[in-house]
Amino acid sequence: MSLSNYEELAAIALFGIGLTLLILDRNLIKKIIGFSMSDAGIYLYLAARGYVEGRRPPIVENGVTDAAAYINPIPTGLVLTGIVVSVASSAVFLALAVRLYERYRTLNLDEITDRVRKEEE
Repeated sequence: MSLSNYEELAAIALFGIGLTLLILDRNLIKKIIGFSMSDAGIYLYLAARGYVEGRRPPIVENGVTDAAAYINPIPTGLVLTGIVVSVASSAVFLALAVRLYERYRTLNLDEITDRVRKEEE
């Protein structure tokens, strides 16, 4: 049995693991890691789907201007833009996690929620 779409399967597995961490774990740092893993899975999937065997990068060489000879640059641009956005988002999430830890001395989301409710009373 030949496995030809292993990049897509790896991307789906990575996204699934990240989404599971994001949804089920109560630790904020693990949630941020899950967010980053699911992002990486999406980027891997887009990069794998954007690649076409036998085509070249979209740089005109030797006067070849036929679009069928080149890879579509849009998925690559989306991946690069997404990476920049996810790095910025992760930095903001980590900064918020540090502030929450400084105030509540825990990263457990349930404990933070309980302490916030007690403060509101």
